[in-house]
Amino acid sequence: MVLRAIELPSRHPYPTKGALMLTLPHRLRVCLFIFLTLFAATALAADKHASKPGKTPAWTPAKPEALQRWQEMRFGMFIHWGPVSIKGTEIGWSRGGQVPVGEYDNLYKQFNPAKFDADHWVAIAKAAGMKYIVLTTKHHDGFCLWDTKLTDYNIMHTPFHRDVVKELAAACKKQGIAFGTYYSVTDWYNPDWPVTSPAGRVKREKSDLDAYEKYLQGQITELVKNYGPLITIWNDVPAMYGGQRGAATINMVRKLQPDILINNRTGGGGDYDTPEQHIGGFQMGRPWESCMTICHQWAWKPNDEMKTLKQCVQTLVYCAGGDGNLLLNVGPMPNGEIEVRQVERLKEMGAWMKKYGETIYATRGGPYMPTKSMASTRKGKTIYVHIFAWEKDGLTLAPVPAKVVKSWAVTGGEAKVVQTDAGIEINVPKTARQPIDTIIALELDKPALDIAPLAGTGEQPPAKVKKTVPKKK
Repeated sequence: MVLRAIELPSRHPYPTKGALMLTLPHRLRVCLFIFLTLFAATALAADKHASKPGKTPAWTPAKPEALQRWQEMRFGMFIHWGPVSIKGTEIGWSRGGQVPVGEYDNLYKQFNPAKFDADHWVAIAKAAGMKYIVLTTKHHDGFCLWDTKLTDYNIMHTPFHRDVVKELAAACKKQGIAFGTYYSVTDWYNPDWPVTSPAGRVKREKSDLDAYEKYLQGQITELVKNYGPLITIWNDVPAMYGGQRGAATINMVRKLQPDILINNRTGGGGDYDTPEQHIGGFQMGRPWESCMTICHQWAWKPNDEMKTLKQCVQTLVYCAGGDGNLLLNVGPMPNGEIEVRQVERLKEMGAWMKKYGETIYATRGGPYMPTKSMASTRKGKTIYVHIFAWEKDGLTLAPVPAKVVKSWAVTGGEAKVVQTDAGIEINVPKTARQPIDTIIALELDKPALDIAPLAGTGEQPPAKVKKTVPKKK
């Protein structure tokens, strides 16, 4: 279009007629006026109905009740596992790096996790207070943990010869835990994917994304139909898959199971955000879930440094305080067991949740935005103030547009709460302060969710956890 070539500001996509006609003869001005009027009307109508360059095609959003049900769970278990656990290196990323491609791709021939017990895995998650499990059914290395009919590179062709996804899905159903499947959009093993290992940096001479799209949609269809109902399809690293393919995949999945959730890593759209290896920021307008590791590596690594109970609990509280979920990852060993020390840490978290889970489950974040010393959650007419660090004489919060009619220390002991026009002062004797989290409940005379987000104590939010592995995005 010639008229656009004069590069007017974007808020004026079409030039004004008067600007062009000032120096033209009268007859020509009349003709040009008619032409521009008709042209602008036609062009604007076309713009209204056409997809603009770079705009993601339409995708079907999740049902609000499905999102709410998932948000109320707040805490889930992520599981990264596969033949690579034999080497103790990172799943997918070590292919062609720490482990030569030929060796990596043949590890499945040795994979025989004889001590795998799906019921025990689910029992561990339940003991931790987790409400859902997401398993890496296929990571970037292309190996599949289920009896897929679309490739032989799967668990049924290992010495183990058992459908891990089937057993875990059944165990979840039996024990009342929601089940979801991680499925990597990227596949460095499949010859139709444009790039390969190491880390997707090697471009293939030949590839076929159309064929790969059929493969991907076929496998996801298997997962939903044969192992559902699923709470989520957790996609990862769409890379060259693109918005149009991603949106089509989301719509396909939604037709298979209308109440399923799909994260934001499909390539086009998605129901919730997925900050990785750090706690998400305060965000109530769109659901989110931080995925983080209990140690450093996603897949099992011998003697990997494990997070303390304090780090684990406070991470969960910070996520809930920001109105997000926590998907905490474990990496089972090559024999199929989850390390005893990881199990014990999860049990410790479960013991804490058994006492104080009311301040996490089915809550919303805020109204006080998280800071280095505190976070808050809310439910009904109650605000739960989670205090991690104290000022000398106590903690002073910003004022709320409501009256505190009752207060108490959820974690035990006495708590003195004074509400003034200047704010809310909380004092707890040192003997009643908890080393991990001291929780004070404030009951209001109005719904706590009616209160707009507040700045808390005026401190900065907690620093992001340093990433120790390549990003999944």
